[in-house]
Amino acid sequence: MQLIDLSRELHHRAPAPHMHPPIIMGVWNDHDEIKQAGATRFTSKSWALSLSDHSGTHVDAPCHFNPDPRAPSIDQIPLEDFYTEAICLDLSHAPLRHEITVAKMEEALVRSGQQIRPRDTVLIEMGVNRRLWGTPGYLHDFPGLHVDAVHWLADRKILMFGVEAISPAPEGEANYKAHLACAARGITHIECMWNLDKLVGKGRFRFIGFPLRIRGGTASPIRAVAVLNEQG
Repeated sequence: MQLIDLSRELHHRAPAPHMHPPIIMGVWNDHDEIKQAGATRFTSKSWALSLSDHSGTHVDAPCHFNPDPRAPSIDQIPLEDFYTEAICLDLSHAPLRHEITVAKMEEALVRSGQQIRPRDTVLIEMGVNRRLWGTPGYLHDFPGLHVDAVHWLADRKILMFGVEAISPAPEGEANYKAHLACAARGITHIECMWNLDKLVGKGRFRFIGFPLRIRGGTASPIRAVAVLNEQG
């Protein structure tokens, strides 16, 4: 069995889209402070964190873009939805700022030799981290899905899809159309993933990405993991 970490590191002032606040981390307790309980002297260290529920590698809840008061928040989604079978499609050569069409998704699926099954998680490697991580373009120049490609995935009854970029579709109107399509079709997506290039050509695998139990949360950071050769 092999575990591949698909989560981006959380750290102070990690890159964040303009609609969400950055991660702020600071020392709350440190080992240079001597504490005492009775006759016992000790030190301890802890951090204080301030962050959006859309920080780092995270999964959106339906209520993020669906105004229906019945739309589930992150704590209302069954845990089974975050422990699924998965495949990864290779679209790593999509041009920057490009909207990936249904035709290109179909071609990538054929190349993968896999099928999309109901309740799958579909991860989409677009070469975002390889080309943009550590540059200003990471927040602006990423490719993503055309809204028709979102519907194409929903038609296959997936649970969610995942991308390395900060949004599922290119910056601007395309991004909001993709979010609204997810809300309308009852699927969701994961943003800011890592190491998707390590899953290309690996066939089917187990995906694990449990959210925090945030009451009323519109999203949650997750520790996303791919489990390869699960029976090995």
